[in-house]
Amino acid sequence: MISVDGIGKAFSGATLFSDISFNINEKDRIALMGKNGAGKSTLLKIIAGAEKPTTGKISAPADAIIAYLPQHLLTADKCTVFEETSKAFAKVLGMKAEMEKLNHELETRTDYESDDYMKLIEKVSELGEKYYSIEEINFDDKIEKALFGLGFVREDFKRNTSEFSGGWRMRIELAKILLQDPDLILLDEPTNHLDIESIQWLEDFLLNSAKAVMVISHDRAFVDAITNRTIEVTMGRIFDYKVNYTQYLQLRKERREHQQKAVEEQQRMIADNMEFIERFKGTYSKTLQVQSRVKMLEKLEILEVDEVDTSSLNLKFPPAPRSGNYPVIIEDLTKKYGDHVVFANASVTIERGEKIALVGKNGEGKSTLVKAIMSEIDYEGKVQLGHNAMIGYFSQDQAAMLDGELTVFDTIDHIAVGDVRTKIRDILGAFMFGGEISGRKVKVLSGGEKTRLAMIKLLLEPVNLLILDEPTNHLDIKTKDILKEALQAFDGTLILVSHDRDFLDGLATKVYEFGNKRIKEHLYDINGFLKNKKMENLREIERKGK
Repeated sequence: MISVDGIGKAFSGATLFSDISFNINEKDRIALMGKNGAGKSTLLKIIAGAEKPTTGKISAPADAIIAYLPQHLLTADKCTVFEETSKAFAKVLGMKAEMEKLNHELETRTDYESDDYMKLIEKVSELGEKYYSIEEINFDDKIEKALFGLGFVREDFKRNTSEFSGGWRMRIELAKILLQDPDLILLDEPTNHLDIESIQWLEDFLLNSAKAVMVISHDRAFVDAITNRTIEVTMGRIFDYKVNYTQYLQLRKERREHQQKAVEEQQRMIADNMEFIERFKGTYSKTLQVQSRVKMLEKLEILEVDEVDTSSLNLKFPPAPRSGNYPVIIEDLTKKYGDHVVFANASVTIERGEKIALVGKNGEGKSTLVKAIMSEIDYEGKVQLGHNAMIGYFSQDQAAMLDGELTVFDTIDHIAVGDVRTKIRDILGAFMFGGEISGRKVKVLSGGEKTRLAMIKLLLEPVNLLILDEPTNHLDIKTKDILKEALQAFDGTLILVSHDRDFLDGLATKVYEFGNKRIKEHLYDINGFLKNKKMENLREIERKGK
């Protein structure tokens, strides 16, 4: 059992949360929920030992292994994928190497009667007992299974990790964590860089092989599939429910209704007693009753309804200037990296006002098509933007590209022009960056806060063609719904890359499917697309392809 005892955290005098206590037991599958900036990632870092609390402590058995996957990690190095993943067994392999070294020393020394020699024998014996108590492991087999499960192919094993994107390097780190057989796995947004089949594999692993899990994720389907407990961080404290996220929402609603009813009943009781006291306070025969009721009210603990986080994003895209009838026309587009063909002879025509979704497994070319439209890469074929096409582009790494040393205010002040400069504080307030938050440095913001800040740039100038590549990564469920509503109301053209069926439902009116080096048009919304392909969800795309 791992115990969180009275944990509190403050930054620059401002308290993020205080006096948080709970236990984590084996078989717990905990969803750590709350709005962006509530302190979820900070709490996870404290449990992982990556950050110190201001107050309180974390208690765990001496031999407990706590494995932590942060949102951003793993710089490039000179190891191959297989070598880097093998580091999961570094402790065991280190024990083996140490035993071999000590045994060699025993064989070569001749001071058999010395105290040092006896201590060496004791050390070898103690180390051997620990090493041989570990169940025999076929390291290579386990490493291969983990890497295959997370989407790697055998040819990748000998490639350097520096050749892979941040998302794929994150999978390497995830494989290392899973192979350690930890007592507690802490995951901060693990699905952001995983394709559909890898998410399914991770779900199966966490459900069937992990001991205890605590996860931050804004993927509602993923959270509901793997968790049996929900801890919400809100307004500086926590609420702990022994159910998954969807059930928690219902229980929380019922709890507030009961609290509201109890508060109303107590207020009526107080009013009745106050009326009695006022009415009879000068009446001799009622003196004892009046005094009794006064004392009762003085000792009464006033009930309250749990404070609700009512802050919300005020997001509305400016009216879109009129573009030509066809903002994007793509003909015979082919993209290769060396001998690897991403897609070939693809043709796509997008009409003004259409809202389209690009779907398919990672690596099939969704982001590549977007980069071709943005002229960020070379390609064969033709990409033509229509008359008066004004693009607003949000890339996957948009939030990571922000300057961490700038304040929130300065980030927007540096790019604002004209009349917008006089409205920066209003804009920041609408995006929940009001007050002292506008003076914070970008580097201390949560992933969701950075995404919101990057999103402001799309609002500073009117656009009629929005291209968003995984915009919901790091956004909490509430903010994701608000973004969806704003995009539904947007009167321009929308190109959207997303794995999130809930987000696409009711938003995209046409689907382009990427797979097998082709781009296929489907004249359905996302539900019609899935129904036509006889799929329950987007996670089946890759399995059907195979």
